[in-house]
Amino acid sequence: MSQSICIISTQAPYRGQFAREALDAALVSASYEIPTSLLLMGEGVYQILDGQSPGQLGRKNLSAMFQSLELYGIETVYVDGESLEERNLDPDQLLPLYTLLEGDAVASFLAQHDKVLSF
Repeated sequence: MSQSICIISTQAPYRGQFAREALDAALVSASYEIPTSLLLMGEGVYQILDGQSPGQLGRKNLSAMFQSLELYGIETVYVDGESLEERNLDPDQLLPLYTLLEGDAVASFLAQHDKVLSF
């Protein structure tokens, strides 16, 4: 049995390459049939904010990549509720493809994985 991996993405979507690299790591891991989860924390919660227009920045919208995660076996994206609160974001502002983790649920969720990689 392969070990499970949780990829934590903590960076804003269009600030450097870390958000894209976290998504790439999740897709590669899942493509090798490794049980893979993706958790957005900190500035990473902005990655699934609905209505993004990164074209003005000369960047591609990451939304399409999030939509394709399911094709690789990653059925949901997990979001840290505390990170949303700290940024005054309402869950209704996010693309409808996530599961909200609140309070101690984040620590419990991470403990379920054999490996945790943070970007």
